[in-house]
Amino acid sequence: MRTRPVNLLSLSGLLALLLLWQGLYAAGRFPAYLFPGPVEVARSLWSQATSGGILEHVMVSLYRFFAGYLIAVAAAVPLGLLLGWSAKVWRAIDPVVQILRPISPVAWLPLVTLWFGIGDLPAIVIIIMAAFYPVLLSTVSAVKNVDPVYLKVARNFGAGRAAVLWRVVVPAAFPYITLGLRTAVGTSWVFLVAGEMMGVRSGLGFLIIDARNQMDTASVMAAMALIGLLGFAVDRCLGGVERLVRRRWGDEPRRGENPGSAG
Repeated sequence: MRTRPVNLLSLSGLLALLLLWQGLYAAGRFPAYLFPGPVEVARSLWSQATSGGILEHVMVSLYRFFAGYLIAVAAAVPLGLLLGWSAKVWRAIDPVVQILRPISPVAWLPLVTLWFGIGDLPAIVIIIMAAFYPVLLSTVSAVKNVDPVYLKVARNFGAGRAAVLWRVVVPAAFPYITLGLRTAVGTSWVFLVAGEMMGVRSGLGFLIIDARNQMDTASVMAAMALIGLLGFAVDRCLGGVERLVRRRWGDEPRRGENPGSAG
């Protein structure tokens, strides 16, 4: 079996970023304790990894992320199918969604902390808020954009409303829904860190705040690098699942279409 060659172009971009970082560090525009170089950050990350302390924070953050993300998907996909399938219901709900959607999950942090106290639950709730709307709107739009020819053919063969929904609409809409699922991964991962900066004593967000309070900028940047690497890994894993799902349910989305919004 032939292996896929390494994408040298992507590696060159990463190398250019590291060289730029090292160049700015070497220029000495900022004190080393405020702007550590990549070598110092790598040493800090390695030290925390070998001591075992960072692994607990990573596992806690991943638990919160997947708990919130899966709850949001489990709620948003069925609701999106219902709203996309019923134009009248969507017209009634759409104004509510469009008013609540622009409110950043960070704005909810004070209330969420007051309502749910401290611990895992507030961070999970913030992730649910971050993931819910991208999945909901992509699902609604996917259902509304199903080719009407498919629906007419199914009805001509005597398929009932429920059969058309589950045997025609869902398979046809699934490739578009996966785009919303992947978008939600990015948004919920970003707000995971925000959710862990208030009311918790563990996780990658807490690690950043704790290192900042100790003026340990190398550890702050090490945690930031780890967040980026983990987010990249999670996105790539979901991308693999997305490709498998598309092979099962249908073709790639038509180029130029944007299922991320529903009108």
